[in-house]
Amino acid sequence: MLIWVPTAEVAAGLAGLPGADVEVVAPDGAPLPPSADRVEFYVPPFSPRPPGIAAMRQMPRLAVVQTLTAGVDRLLADLPAGVTLCNARGAHDASTAEWVVAAMLAALREFPLFAREQAAQRWTYHFTDCLAGKTVLIVGYGSIGAAVERRLAGFEVQVVRVARTARPDVAAISDLPGLLPGADVVVLLAPVTPETIGMADAAFLARMKDGALLVNAARGSLLDTGALVAELRRGRLRAALDVTEPEPLPAGHPLWTMPGVFITPHEAASTPVSVTRMISHVRGQAERFLNGAPLLNVISGSY
Repeated sequence: MLIWVPTAEVAAGLAGLPGADVEVVAPDGAPLPPSADRVEFYVPPFSPRPPGIAAMRQMPRLAVVQTLTAGVDRLLADLPAGVTLCNARGAHDASTAEWVVAAMLAALREFPLFAREQAAQRWTYHFTDCLAGKTVLIVGYGSIGAAVERRLAGFEVQVVRVARTARPDVAAISDLPGLLPGADVVVLLAPVTPETIGMADAAFLARMKDGALLVNAARGSLLDTGALVAELRRGRLRAALDVTEPEPLPAGHPLWTMPGVFITPHEAASTPVSVTRMISHVRGQAERFLNGAPLLNVISGSY
């Protein structure tokens, strides 16, 4: 079986896999190597661009596409019929959850402000907000949401959970209008689906309480950027964003200079732990495919 992977690091993680040949190929728009005709298991680049996505349709023997991310929205429309798509659900839970909690603390304790004051050599003492006593609403309570809750266990917060469908101790998305006004921190972790794109719109934001913090570690497309800018400009809400729409966020975009916003460049899952775990997951999936065992994290429908 021929496997294409995007980096030498992923290839090293598959070294010695019985019955598999591994090639490092990250499609960039140039003609694909002739071996594309033999690829059965394809690992696209971490953030696949159009050439890496279109390449799937040039692999006549392709059987499995295994992403390095939990999100698969960029690939769904171009996935060839009959090809199994699997994500890396679980590989990035620890890193992303760590970023979410760190972002909450940084925003509420105003670390970005104090970093700027340190750079200017100013001793600017003042009271800040804190996480203790807050209600944290997690929108999209999956494996990352559960990892966030575990890390919040010692922070004296109340966690409210929301998912696509209700289950014990987890509310449904349809319950959001009644839950948003009571939340001090709202964390977006939902996958990108037709139903979630733009879900955090002007009406959603208007239901959040004055001074609440919005944390987006999902995708920028879940949030109406213009509506958020309007709320930030008024000083009514605060935000911590690892993802934006558009992305990368261009110079001159109003989000850069809005008060009360903390931005990182889509790096929540960019850690050594995530890399180790996603490579281990890819190897496990390749072994399963070679042995005829059921694959994990198979995507069906829109997600």
